[in-house]
This record gives sequence, C-alpha cells and structure tokens, in this order.
Amino acid sequence: MMPIFALVLCVPAFACLAMAMERHQETLFSARLPAVLSRVLRCVGWCVLLAALWLAVAGKGWALGLVWYSGCTSLAAGIVYGLLIVYARRTTVR
Repeated sequence: MMPIFALVLCVPAFACLAMAMERHQETLFSARLPAVLSRVLRCVGWCVLLAALWLAVAGKGWALGLVWYSGCTSLAAGIVYGLLIVYARRTTVR
C-alpha cells in the first residue's frame, strides 16, 4: 500500500516543482510569483519527492523500491506536463 502512496505523492510534488518555474507561473497565474514563494514551492516539491522515495523503499525494499520510485516519478512528471499542456491550450483558445 505504501508504494501507491508514493505515486500519489509524486504528482503534487511535480506540480510544486512546475509552479516554481517562471514559465509555468506566467501560464497559470499570468504573473510571476515572489522569489520566496518560488523557493518554498521548490523545497516542498523536493521534500515530498524524498518522502515518496522513502515510502517506495519502505514498501518494496531497496531493489524494487527504487525501480518503483523511478516509474512513479516518470508517470507523475508526465501527468503534470500533460495537464500543463492542456491548460495552456485551453486558455489560449479563449
């Protein structure tokens, strides 16, 4: 069950990392966030990714846990990237 939580944690972690980037801030908020908030989002994103790594390794052991974590991060990054593309296309059409 803990590896599933790792997957669930990876999506918001990558969302935080994406929102910490100026390009995505302009797409989502039409403005740049303050530098302090960007740093906080980046720190939260990395900390949540570390927590997801811990959950994956605790649930499946080092060998399979690292493989599972790699898959979780790839899937989560793809989901967040896809959602950003869909959002950008929907806002430019209007």
